[in-house]
Amino acid sequence: MGWLERNIIEPGKLPLLLALVAFVVTFVITRVITRLIRAGKGPFRNISGSGGVHVHHVVPGVILTLIGGFGAVAGGRHGFGSCLAAVIFGIGAGLVLDEFALVLHLADVYWTPDGRKSVEMVVLTASLVGLLLIGFSPLGVDDLSEDQQQNRAAVLVNVLVNFAFALIALFKGKLRLALVGLVVPLVALIAAVRLARPTSPWAKRFYRNRPKARARAGLRAYHHDRRWAGPRRAFQDWVGGAPDPQPARPLERR
Repeated sequence: MGWLERNIIEPGKLPLLLALVAFVVTFVITRVITRLIRAGKGPFRNISGSGGVHVHHVVPGVILTLIGGFGAVAGGRHGFGSCLAAVIFGIGAGLVLDEFALVLHLADVYWTPDGRKSVEMVVLTASLVGLLLIGFSPLGVDDLSEDQQQNRAAVLVNVLVNFAFALIALFKGKLRLALVGLVVPLVALIAAVRLARPTSPWAKRFYRNRPKARARAGLRAYHHDRRWAGPRRAFQDWVGGAPDPQPARPLERR
């Protein structure tokens, strides 16, 4: 309880905790409801507006996100108002990111392979926020001893150095590792020193006149994607539901 008070409540992280819980719970409930609608079970049905237009849940999600976001800015980091705004924001964010693929593709791809991007974004967001929440905060804690102040100053320097590694990883085309590496230093360091993905800005800039490096980067990316594509799809299907089977395209006559 003392750790919770010192590292969550005192630095003002309670709204972040409430937002994360609301975000995850909203996503889980939304996926359960959409699976039931897809299977034709239960009392739930799709919502349609005037003219038979299907109202996606990203619409109320955007509204709730705006209300919660502006409420959080106005309410600060402490008090009932900020906690309520955080819950509203978390609910809205859960609804929006559950249809992230729809926003990305500007098409209803919820139950298609492209819809897996929504699950991936939700898992990545929840993981990152969770790491930020349980991470050691170098700021916002009162009544520190001299040794504790020195320790937290060292942590702050490490955070800045780690941020530089995360930027390098992002420049090398490793978005997931860069985001996780913002909180886990070792991940950012490993991603920064390894070969860039062949289509990344780093490869285009520094591998331009290095054919061997380009070849090694392409081969490593191929083996990595081949190794992890299957498990990643299986996990996404388990979390968000398997997509509808895609019909085979007829061969074009030449």
